[in-house]
Amino acid sequence: MHPLPLHLGAGSDLRASLEQLGTQAGASGFVLGVVGDLSQAAFQCPGQDEPTVLQGHLEIITLQGTVAPQGVHLHLSLSDGECQVWGGHLEHGSLVLRGADLLVGFLPTAAPPEPAAAAAAPAQPRVAIAVRSGCPFSARALRMLRTLGIPHVVQLADDEDVRQQVAERSGRGSMPQVFIDGQPIGGYDALADLHGRGALDHLR
Repeated sequence: MHPLPLHLGAGSDLRASLEQLGTQAGASGFVLGVVGDLSQAAFQCPGQDEPTVLQGHLEIITLQGTVAPQGVHLHLSLSDGECQVWGGHLEHGSLVLRGADLLVGFLPTAAPPEPAAAAAAPAQPRVAIAVRSGCPFSARALRMLRTLGIPHVVQLADDEDVRQQVAERSGRGSMPQVFIDGQPIGGYDALADLHGRGALDHLR
């Protein structure tokens, strides 16, 4: 295992930063440890329709889960100013307050395939989704893709310039925006409609 330290400055999105790290590393791994605090935490509690969002001085207690080029699956626990502990599935919108230091362990990558086998290597995910922190429809769309086991690439569009780029590609200014094989299909409602018709099954 190859351990890789990661320091996040104030204002960094915890989940988006780990997604970017997985993409850059091109390997799968695990979060081994974390120390830091958040100004805002967004996490999905069991049985709830929408993510829970807390604000204030929030101390990170644990962060566990997987990091990979296809995405992340992370569980967060934290303490508020009254030492009440909260936790759930980490969502976009969890923002670093003063700083956070993480240690991520990446598994060794396989040896390069022979030329004949290279053609059979897994392709990049066919689904890409642009989301916005704190957007409930973005959270629903991401949860649907994870539940269905559909590989996907996430683009965080909190910055106005990024949202403008996404709008130019999709022809729409709302979030989320889903792309299949580079073609825009719409937002959460369009994704749910495709799922209802079984049109996403071939993407698993």
